Amino acid sequence: MTLISIFEASIQQHGSKPALAHKPKGGTYQDISYTQLGESVDAFSKGLSTLGVQKDDRVALLSENRPEWAITDFGSLKAGAVTVPMFSTLTAAQVSYILKDSGAKIICVSTESQLKKVLSIQDDVPTLENIILLDSTEDETPEDVIQFEDVCNRGKAVDSTQEGDASEDDIATIIYTSGTTGNPKGVMLTHANFISNLRACKSLIDVGDTDVLLSFLPLSHVFERLGGHYVPLFSGAKIAYAESTFTVARNMQEISPTVMLSVPRLYETMHDRVLSAVQAGSPLKQKIFHWGVSVGSAVSSAIQQGKNPSAILQLQQRIADKLVFAKLKAATGGRLRFFVSGGAALPQAIAEFFHAAGILILEGYGLTETSPVISMNHPAKWKFGTVGVPVPGVEVQIAEDGEILTRGPHVMKGYFNNEAETAEVIDADGWFYTGDIGIIDADGFVKITDRKKNIIVLSNGKNVAPQPIESELVQSPFISQIMLIGNERKNLAALIVPNFDALKAWASENNVEATDISAMLQASEVRQLIQREIRSRLTDFADFEQVRRFALLEQEFSQEADEMTPTLKLKRNVIIEKYADVIEGMYPEDA
Repeated sequence: MTLISIFEASIQQHGSKPALAHKPKGGTYQDISYTQLGESVDAFSKGLSTLGVQKDDRVALLSENRPEWAITDFGSLKAGAVTVPMFSTLTAAQVSYILKDSGAKIICVSTESQLKKVLSIQDDVPTLENIILLDSTEDETPEDVIQFEDVCNRGKAVDSTQEGDASEDDIATIIYTSGTTGNPKGVMLTHANFISNLRACKSLIDVGDTDVLLSFLPLSHVFERLGGHYVPLFSGAKIAYAESTFTVARNMQEISPTVMLSVPRLYETMHDRVLSAVQAGSPLKQKIFHWGVSVGSAVSSAIQQGKNPSAILQLQQRIADKLVFAKLKAATGGRLRFFVSGGAALPQAIAEFFHAAGILILEGYGLTETSPVISMNHPAKWKFGTVGVPVPGVEVQIAEDGEILTRGPHVMKGYFNNEAETAEVIDADGWFYTGDIGIIDADGFVKITDRKKNIIVLSNGKNVAPQPIESELVQSPFISQIMLIGNERKNLAALIVPNFDALKAWASENNVEATDISAMLQASEVRQLIQREIRSRLTDFADFEQVRRFALLEQEFSQEADEMTPTLKLKRNVIIEKYADVIEGMYPEDA
């Protein structure tokens, strides 16, 4: 049993049904059937063989989400090769490192801009023999650059039906962890790793041939690779690719997905936009909104307790749905069964708000090294504020220091060409050390406290987990992003990116004069507002967990500035270095 054997069985079963949908520039969404996808995969696989690709050769992929990504992945696997996916946002130097470390023989690039990136470092990668360009171009290219269409045409001319002789224990992919520090490590995942995780997830979440998924998280990330690629295509579902991360809202309404995967940032942004719209509305509209949320929360609470809402509450819910939540549901396309959240911690208040609106967000947990799912909430068993229960076949235990350990068929084969690093995270008994701190509650639900390396140690020896505090503070309508500071300091401080739209509206309503963003952030009234938000939202935290100082930043943390990973986790060391002067300014007594 391999990923290819399952894929081909799905092709046979679903035939003319749409498998993929993409939107050409200036056009409308176009479907690709399972049969067409299978034919393209077969042609590309044979085309790779004409380029000398053999079993266990590495085929790298530097591309945004698009049909050719899926074809390249399955085509490479069918040829017996190992795929090495890369985030399209990587720099030329980062691409060079991964190509050299993996010993890639082929790289597939999406656009001419990505091609230029690879051509600039090509001479530094001795194993690289060919570059395949996914976009069509009439421009002259170097001799070793071949167009994707030409590779497929080569494959169509091959009569042989011979395939790579893959087995379930063979490596299917090497995924380089994006990491927040140091060089990335190549995680080796086998066919068996993915299949065990695939079966476990499908046993808990019913995805079938009537489902439509909108794919916008990078397929180079294992969360989207499994949940937004393998699961739907092995279930007969349809995947529609978003045009970009900036068009997700529009594409949701065009596609009307039934299931969607995302990182928490999307849900936080949707939540912030709803609150901003409410704040800009009349007092009557604000009153109706808050009434609707209270009704939805009461319904949510009853459901979480396993009770049926009363007849009166159900009537109120129908009214609230029509008056308050209809627009939010319409914004998702109107057919959504549930969202899935992963990649980072989802604030509990966000999950509760969406459920009050009638939209369930199922949060899960895992790592690249675990294929990726360790635990998940699912429609029959979920608890907000947790990452669910361990999936079937997966063991989880908590070490003495609070670190989460896991063991099972989902754990990677190891880090590529790095036995020493592998031995550091997988012990002799097969337990993988996740680097996350957490607990397992009385009902078997896993709750993450923070990353072990993110724990802040104050100068008085107190340990502070920043994630719960940051998650609480970003619930403020005036705070968009936040990062706590405090290692070896007397108390906590925070770098805060405000919600500029909400702050501008507040400043206007409160007659705070500000000629620009810089002036607004320096206004004493604005700083007092943020201070009140911090104090009011941290009342349940210990004295040493209080944020005593803060700085307001004029720019959002972003991937472009190398301050966030592709899954939108903060690169804390990068941010600390970049804002070193600002941080020192918050601790004048240490200067």
